[in-house]
Amino acid sequence: MITVFKTDISQEQESRVRQFLDLFKEILKIDFDFEDCDNILRIETIDDITSHVEIVLNSNGYFCRELL
Repeated sequence: MITVFKTDISQEQESRVRQFLDLFKEILKIDFDFEDCDNILRIETIDDITSHVEIVLNSNGYFCRELL
């Protein structure tokens, strides 16, 4: 399953955000697209953890919302 999020994460914040996301065992792959105006975060997972990702990142001061 691939989920795409709109974020306000910058390239400088990527390594810190990856530390949060590494806590999820369900995540197989993480990609950022900082050239897109929405600072896209793509995650490939084995289960739907969309709401969990949003909660963790939003509660740590980042904007994160799934793009539908």
